[in-house]
Amino acid sequence: MESHDFDELDLQLLHGLEVDARASFSRLAAVLGVSDQTVARRYRRLHTEGGLRVVGVRDAASLGQDTWMLRLRCAPDAADSIARALARRPDTAWIGLTSGGTEVVGQTSARTRGEHEELLLGKLPRTPSITEIRAHQLLHRFYGGPAGWLGKSRALTDAQVAALRPSGTGRTSEPGGRESGITADDEPLVTALERDGRATFAELRKATGRSESAVRRRLDQLLGSGTLFIDVQFDSEHFGYGIAALLWITAAPAALDAVGRALATHREVATASAVSGPCNLFAVVVCRDTPELYAYVSARLGRLDGVQHVECTPMLRRVKQLKYEERPTGRTVS
Repeated sequence: MESHDFDELDLQLLHGLEVDARASFSRLAAVLGVSDQTVARRYRRLHTEGGLRVVGVRDAASLGQDTWMLRLRCAPDAADSIARALARRPDTAWIGLTSGGTEVVGQTSARTRGEHEELLLGKLPRTPSITEIRAHQLLHRFYGGPAGWLGKSRALTDAQVAALRPSGTGRTSEPGGRESGITADDEPLVTALERDGRATFAELRKATGRSESAVRRRLDQLLGSGTLFIDVQFDSEHFGYGIAALLWITAAPAALDAVGRALATHREVATASAVSGPCNLFAVVVCRDTPELYAYVSARLGRLDGVQHVECTPMLRRVKQLKYEERPTGRTVS
């Protein structure tokens, strides 16, 4: 993968963080074959110049929460303000502008049915500048969430990935076989990790009031259960990938699962899910440039058996990624 601003070592570091986002600099350095100081320096530069953010994420699917993709057609002069308002809501995960700035696209995961109905049946329909509302429920995730796009880069060898992969990553459960969820007592811990997924155990002890051993044990349980994962976000444009696009795909019902599984294997695909609505698949793809996006849509995707229709909407600007943080340039991948 050719880099514009960063090099192969930076990409290897990002891939290593995706394998174990909380790995120490010394452990990452040992696997990458460089010094601790080099890893620390590269990490700081990626954070300040490459859009790197390592944050804890609640996995809505594991928590039994419904997730919806929203497509809001807006008056051109109102799209930006509507996107910003949605970005400030705690129940939205990411918000972006597409279709030349006339469409707001986002993802929302309400913790209660009331929150979901308040947004879809209350606030949005009463917003006069919104001319059309489409809501697509995510029915099944083929790729994305804990599985990051960097794993497809092959920046690290299989041996390096195995050396970094944390032990005890199998799913854990509470007594009686019930998988561990996020309780009210967990909120200080999860909130601290949402701010910084690499917060030290000393920092987490201070944030929660628990002992470091208790924090370590509970974090292992949350990560093992899948209810929480640590996400690695960065601006892919720095590595030569300047185009991000949303694909709304219609596949024949009998081919839905096969097409979804095929999408999950494509290098360009960062996320892919089966969804409700006029289309039945949604994907985010990351490409080097417009010709590569065209080649992907017309050839690799277009030739999949069962694909009947594809709508492609390039991302103009990302307004929010997990937290309210507008980034006017760059294509952020998580």
